[in-house]
Amino acid sequence: MTVLAAEALGADELVALVRRYNPRSNGRLIAEAFEYGRAMHEGQFRHSGEPYFTHPVAVAEILAAQQLDDATIVTALLHDTIEDTKSTYAEIERRFGEEIAMLVDGVTKLTKLQLSSTETQQAENFRKLFIAMSKDVRVILVKLADRLHNMRTIKAMRPEKQGRKARETMEIYAPLAGRMGMQWMREELEDLAFRVLNPEGRASIMRRFITLQKEAGDVIPRITGDMRVELGKAGVEAEVFGRAKKPYSIWRKMQDKQLGFSRLSDIYGFRVITTSEMDCYRALGAIHQRWRAVPGRFKDYISQPKSNGYRSIHTTVSGRDGKRVEVQIRTRAMHEVAETGVAAHWSYRDGVRAENPFAVDPTKWIAQLTEQFDSEEDHESFLEAVKLEMYSDQVFCFTPKGDVVKLPRGATPIDFAFAIHTRIGSGCVGAKIDGLRVPLWTRIRNGQSVEIITAEGQVPQPTWLDIAITGKAKAAIRRSLREQDRARFIRLGRELARAAFENVGKKATDKTLDTAAKKLRLPGRDDVLARMGSAELTAREVVQAVYPDLAPKAAEEIDSRRAVIGLAPGQSFERAPCCQPLPGERIVGITWRGRGVQVHGIDCEALAAFEDQPARWVDLHWSTGAHPPVYTVSLDLTIGNDAGVLGRICTLIGEQKANISDLEFVDRKPDFYRLLIDVDLRDAEHLHSVVSALEAESDVAAVDRFRDPSAAGPPEARAS
Repeated sequence: MTVLAAEALGADELVALVRRYNPRSNGRLIAEAFEYGRAMHEGQFRHSGEPYFTHPVAVAEILAAQQLDDATIVTALLHDTIEDTKSTYAEIERRFGEEIAMLVDGVTKLTKLQLSSTETQQAENFRKLFIAMSKDVRVILVKLADRLHNMRTIKAMRPEKQGRKARETMEIYAPLAGRMGMQWMREELEDLAFRVLNPEGRASIMRRFITLQKEAGDVIPRITGDMRVELGKAGVEAEVFGRAKKPYSIWRKMQDKQLGFSRLSDIYGFRVITTSEMDCYRALGAIHQRWRAVPGRFKDYISQPKSNGYRSIHTTVSGRDGKRVEVQIRTRAMHEVAETGVAAHWSYRDGVRAENPFAVDPTKWIAQLTEQFDSEEDHESFLEAVKLEMYSDQVFCFTPKGDVVKLPRGATPIDFAFAIHTRIGSGCVGAKIDGLRVPLWTRIRNGQSVEIITAEGQVPQPTWLDIAITGKAKAAIRRSLREQDRARFIRLGRELARAAFENVGKKATDKTLDTAAKKLRLPGRDDVLARMGSAELTAREVVQAVYPDLAPKAAEEIDSRRAVIGLAPGQSFERAPCCQPLPGERIVGITWRGRGVQVHGIDCEALAAFEDQPARWVDLHWSTGAHPPVYTVSLDLTIGNDAGVLGRICTLIGEQKANISDLEFVDRKPDFYRLLIDVDLRDAEHLHSVVSALEAESDVAAVDRFRDPSAAGPPEARAS
């Protein structure tokens, strides 16, 4: 998919681009949005030094190449205005209408989601992602185009930010584009991320391609020519295209199959575009008649389409010199959906919505996708459901009555049973596939008929967790196992509690355990006992919750003036304000004449200024033992703008025995606040516990340790 250089487009050019596929487009609205966006972003620049507005224009152009409607194009032009300029939702709604305001607001909220954050927060943010998708899929289309342009221009970013963005793209956005059927975008996102994450690997594959072409010549024109001849003989009217697969696709195949480049065979792919569905099968016959088909590499997505509307026949054949090539055969209408996926529902041609019989209604697609997620009760199960079922191909199998059941590739009869009903899954004792009894760990293949054998009194077994792969099955199995084990854990926990409280001269009465539950923020005494029995809580933690004064005294704290080892006698030190190192972290000292030593974290960016002054470096380390909570660290928090959120944040920090010594708001938005909080901590482990507690809070959108390299400088002179 080719696009013009974003910098070359003005308002008139963008309007003309849209009118090529939608003559009835509202050019005035697009031009007005163009001028408004340019005015709002006036004076803002990208990391590359270009005016910032070149980015929204490029995003609009990517979406115009997919022939999307005016509202999506306008949203692309305005997608950063609420987030990064003085513009507001009300202003957008007044100027451009409610539909566009809601789309821009949806993209703004998505931009704030930290999809690659900790597990608890990631699960919560994926839920928000699906909510945004369910309201209007165009929000995701704009976000994907936004990410694509950012990845195309990623070289202007700092190296560490490049790595973070590339990993997030590889793990989240590329699979999402693929799941939505936008395979071209998935491949480009993967390759752009691969270029950042493994430049040596990508360069190696590119060099081998060049060598291969020198040795064998460009085989693509030869094979496409041969295919056209064979199709012509069979009377099939079709276009044939060939290309080498993307470097990341080849790299992944090399890793999956543990093969070197020279042993890889299917590194070329060919596409046959026919005029009718019948011609697809005739083309398949002609190709198989001329070249030998590779067993096990045939997939018919025309008779069994994917849930995102994708239809095509896939086959792999042995071409010249025994080399394998992959061939995809589809009609023109199928090809359009294969290129744009769910976006095909919104595309226009000649001023009207394109009537493509294979385009999937996004609302039905999202409903299918999110149906099971609503019932997931824990974050782990939800994330499994997202990652295994959102981002994987599906198999289609049948019940004995002939009903179709869709499951992720690799699913087993256990997954099939729970997909039908939790009661069927829980009572499963065996399975038959195509009439033959099979083990429960058997992988179901496309088109098979599955029958589940149940028995009264059967309950899920722990080994099923290793067999099941769907989030729905795993969640139901875990829930059942917890209920089965709960009574045993409660009995064990009661014995542990009795012994622990007797050890400090107290009794584990019901009232005492109720108090412990309240202090530990658990529903009741049985929950305390069950967690003790399952080793989720220690007896010491329960005793300490009720009788903190009776808990064993902590070791004597280290004097903060003698916390660092490696200084010369009488030499003073100061923690560097740029990186604020903590006990438990690797440190190094920089001497300052007459002012002692400044202690930096070993990874502090400010150390680069002293690389040519090795005589000033001092090898230091922290004293081992318990440190007092006197070491200030600044945390950069983005929190939801709702009543009581800041109070809960402060309470969470206090519950981790950390003191807030300063707090400053640095940015205020209608939905979110960004603030810097100075917290006094003991060590790196204490920091980890505070950050973990904050990340688990659903109203915390992001939490990072704040470091300011510009704060580096000579320490304050003070007496040793």
